[in-house]
Amino acid sequence: MLKLAVLVSGGGTNLQAIIDAIENGAITNAKIELVISNNKNAFALERAARSGIPARCISPRDYNSREQFEEELLETLLERQVDLVVLAGCLVVIPEKMVDAFKNRIINIHPSLIPSFCGTGYYGLKVHEEALRRGVKITGATVHFVDKGTDTGPIILQKAVEVQPEDTPASLQLRVMQEAEWKILPRAIDLIANGRVEVRDGRTVIR
Repeated sequence: MLKLAVLVSGGGTNLQAIIDAIENGAITNAKIELVISNNKNAFALERAARSGIPARCISPRDYNSREQFEEELLETLLERQVDLVVLAGCLVVIPEKMVDAFKNRIINIHPSLIPSFCGTGYYGLKVHEEALRRGVKITGATVHFVDKGTDTGPIILQKAVEVQPEDTPASLQLRVMQEAEWKILPRAIDLIANGRVEVRDGRTVIR
């Protein structure tokens, strides 16, 4: 049974997609061991509580230094013997020591088709604002492993979403979540939980 830690910063819609997928059997051989948020007011913590999932806030604001925060985050994951860390709308930069400790065991969902509209500064609505400004006809979402770069780790799954002429950043964001994020994130977790994802030479192979 793969033990998941889901890291969130806001509403937790991707967390809810994972919870629902476990409940309906779309994700097998996995359970959410812990939900962690850097924001004590994140609704994601309420979602976890409603589902009986242990949850806590670990915020940089509560520590004297960034290093202390990072140590607490890493120690918490190690103490709970987590197998896979899932960044589901997490706005905290993951420290290198955590990437080292969980090599190819941290995944992230990004609201674009990487390598488009990704990297430093591209998060939340900013991704969709730039996609509309550039006038792309296809956008989507990507699940990838996390490495020491920003959105540079091996890609696991991607799903395309058409951009509509009347789209606003908010409407595009919602449709990308509904049509792509909430589908491929649970799918990626299921594949990993069942030993079907392997990283070879910086790329993923799905068996």
